[in-house]
Amino acid sequence: MINYDIAVIGGGPAGLAAALKAKELGIEKIIILERAETLGGILEQCIHTGFGLHYFKEELSGPEYAGRFIEELKKTDIDVRTNTMVVDISSDKVVTAVGPNEGLLKIQAKAIILAMGCRERPRGAISIPGNRPAGVMTAGTAQKYVNIHGYMPGKKIVILGSGDIGLIMARRMALEGAEVKMVCEILPYSGGLARNIVQCLDDYGIPLKLSTTVVEIHGRERVEGVTIAKVDEKMRPIKGTEEYVECDTLLLSVGLIPENELSKSAGVDINCITGGPDVDEMRETSIRGIFACGNVLQVHDLVDYVTLEAQLAAEGAAEYIKKGEEEKKYAYTVNQNGVRYIVPQKININADRDVDLYFRVCQIYKNAKVVVKIDGETVISRKKPKLAPGEMETVKLKKDMIAKLKEDSLVEISVEESL
Repeated sequence: MINYDIAVIGGGPAGLAAALKAKELGIEKIIILERAETLGGILEQCIHTGFGLHYFKEELSGPEYAGRFIEELKKTDIDVRTNTMVVDISSDKVVTAVGPNEGLLKIQAKAIILAMGCRERPRGAISIPGNRPAGVMTAGTAQKYVNIHGYMPGKKIVILGSGDIGLIMARRMALEGAEVKMVCEILPYSGGLARNIVQCLDDYGIPLKLSTTVVEIHGRERVEGVTIAKVDEKMRPIKGTEEYVECDTLLLSVGLIPENELSKSAGVDINCITGGPDVDEMRETSIRGIFACGNVLQVHDLVDYVTLEAQLAAEGAAEYIKKGEEEKKYAYTVNQNGVRYIVPQKININADRDVDLYFRVCQIYKNAKVVVKIDGETVISRKKPKLAPGEMETVKLKKDMIAKLKEDSLVEISVEESL
């Protein structure tokens, strides 16, 4: 058994930022456990720019963004174990990991920061009929083939799902000379950032077909084509709208799933909507001393926000180590009309700081109001020209608003029509 102050599970952008922030706050013994051979996580294969605009005030590629944190990490004595798979976390903060060098490794940590990221939803999760031919893969897998290994997945591409990675891969495949036939989206709106729709589809003349899905995959050895169809308001295919599209590759960008198997094994409460842990304003989970940040907590649009959230979790972990288990009394956030979820799910009523509430809406709104109420009293009412599910929103509860909270107070966020 090896003892550490903080064990960070995951060496992607969240884990790197959390470890560095904890070190900056005076925590001595920190270990990062990463299952891949290198640090950086998904950023390694994201060679497009658009990272760092908020945090560094510069436009960087994914490897450049990760590289800045990796270089800072090298200046510290933080213990880094790559190629090391965490297989279990217990409620008393014992981490069990395995790797080719150490074999079985057991770590007793005073605090744990969960930063495992997320995985892509596979074909099996959406049940498209057809055989299992070559050429059906997630957009992230295709991105790794092209950007890391230098392989082209195909020449005639259909993309199902308009999340950001699907949009980015539409542009990437077009740049590599593939014919991107279309991007199909089952919802009546895109799930990606507006800037990616413009820069990745509109600029390349790639059509985006909304309220459309793939209903069958054709081909036995290799994809030969797909049948697409329009869907109704309940997302059921409409008979008579089917259309055959010839292609040799189908890329899936149909959602991301936070990697919380380890969180569940520790007994952490998982939110049924976000798929991540329920947390307080410092990102502490239902188990004292275990914190969560980044895409393992909620799927973010921008890595800059992942970094900020990871630093917040590190502050919470450092405070926990220095002060021990102080009693906390909570108020709770409640998503009301038009709001899908809110993070954090609870707020320590004695929090002596401003608290940012992150949330997503359920549909596209134009000229609406975001209204925040504390126990029925409106404390924030803000007009927004546009709200979309693909873009995370935030409101800030000031310290004077936090001071109004009582134990079991309700902080509600809703979307209302703006007159």
